[in-house]
Amino acid sequence: MRLMVGHAAAAKFVYLVKGDEAFNLTAQFRGIGDDLQGLIDDPALMAEIARTSDLGPSIAVADITPALPVQRPGTIICLGLNYVDHIKEGGYDIPDYPALFMRGKNSIMAAGAPLVRPSCSEKLDYEAELMIIIGTGGRHIPEERALDHVFGYTIFNDGSVRDYQRKTHQWTPGKNFDDTGAIGPFVVTPEDLPEGARGLKIESRVGDEILQSSNTANMIWSVAATIAIISEYTTLEPGDHIALGTPPGVGHAKKPNPRWLRPGEVVDIEIEGIGICSNPIFDEADLTKAAAE
Repeated sequence: MRLMVGHAAAAKFVYLVKGDEAFNLTAQFRGIGDDLQGLIDDPALMAEIARTSDLGPSIAVADITPALPVQRPGTIICLGLNYVDHIKEGGYDIPDYPALFMRGKNSIMAAGAPLVRPSCSEKLDYEAELMIIIGTGGRHIPEERALDHVFGYTIFNDGSVRDYQRKTHQWTPGKNFDDTGAIGPFVVTPEDLPEGARGLKIESRVGDEILQSSNTANMIWSVAATIAIISEYTTLEPGDHIALGTPPGVGHAKKPNPRWLRPGEVVDIEIEGIGICSNPIFDEADLTKAAAE
């Protein structure tokens, strides 16, 4: 099942996407609401949708402005250093435990929204990542049952302000500038992807320029292993987001010169079977000026 949250006709709805057409689930089923949290909290409602053949009229996906799949996720946990070649290009040793950090809610935004280069830095980087949304929560989740806790898979661009990331060992500032983490627009439920979303091509591009190109089979820690590791120390709850790290090819590691994102560009993150997360790059000063006019 391919799901999307977005605005159309001046309101926000949850849609079921089939090809280029989208069906308004919010209008058809009571209790869904205007983001995916209602479906995440009610597996029976998901089953009812799957059984329903008549979903009413459709609209074109192109006519929907994407919104965040979950407007206010409880926890956003990100895994770093999950592809060997990315670890090497960053000059790190290969770890035996994943590098984990958290993002705040102000740092995330929807696919299609401006990805903002802050006024204090020009070193805005891109990171193509697979992201999971937790369906069933839990603590001490065994790896062999961890995939049962996944509601769906989506796309994440972990926009990173590299000079601020390097100011601290914890990476927090560089990973939490407002409007630098793009999510969506589609969430695909597990039955429509390979087990654990393994073996999917993952790529980042600006126009015809391919920046990163790899495969989720190259992740050190799988989806199941990551859920098991994180749930050792914290209780995962329905709607939590987990990002699975980025492959090699990030901008700061490009030779002979780093390749930073520049205002006026559009960065696309594509994961096979899920879709494309596309965002224009804007400078914070330009957005502030436009808002004041």
